[in-house]
Amino acid sequence: MFKWVLAVLGYMYFRFGGAILGFIIGSVIDNWTRSGPGMRRMFSQEEKKVSPGDFELNLLSLCSIVIKADGNVTQKELDYVRSYFVQAYGKEHANATFRTFNDLIKDREISASRISQYLAARTKYPARLQIIHFLFGIAQADGRVSEAEARAIQEIAGFLRISRMDFESLKAMFFKSADNAYKILEIEKSASDDEVKKAYRHMVKKYHPDKLGHMDEAYRKGAQEKFNKVQEAYEQIQKERGM
Repeated sequence: MFKWVLAVLGYMYFRFGGAILGFIIGSVIDNWTRSGPGMRRMFSQEEKKVSPGDFELNLLSLCSIVIKADGNVTQKELDYVRSYFVQAYGKEHANATFRTFNDLIKDREISASRISQYLAARTKYPARLQIIHFLFGIAQADGRVSEAEARAIQEIAGFLRISRMDFESLKAMFFKSADNAYKILEIEKSASDDEVKKAYRHMVKKYHPDKLGHMDEAYRKGAQEKFNKVQEAYEQIQKERGM
């Protein structure tokens, strides 16, 4: 109850940034009210959850930050985001979502820090890895990931508590370089064959799509793309070394 009231009031006075903050504060009040006098306490890490609607709202906000990062909002980037929401929720829902998204694109008050830290406390690490992969996919939709977009995603990754090594692995999936395959597997080019095999097994375990089985189909599809990049990197190294 409170979360929707405060979200509407926040939007009226402070546009979309206020709506997000109002929704978050209202959710805390709702949970506090429902818990009863004898049960009220600070939420532990395990108790914090993010609802599908709340996740969608915050993900849209992060998308808008990346799209605006280089000062050039392209139709291909917007289409990439729209395609995700059509796959995930259907065309009717996606149309409604995009009306909100258009407001987000114009809003310059969105806080990457606040939104990312909120999600970091309420989502599992594999889901946060997929958020970064998804944001890189948006940035690349127009043909290339600009330095400004890469910096924006790196900042978001920091707030989401993504390790530097994992960020570089995900980034390597979208940038071409001589040692790209090694970066994806998070190893040096000087690694032994046994180390390559060990790294591959580790990355398969880390990026396996089953870790996102609770997410929607479009999100799982993105996870599969990430998993495929690991497979391709390993096969490339195998071919180069004759393994």
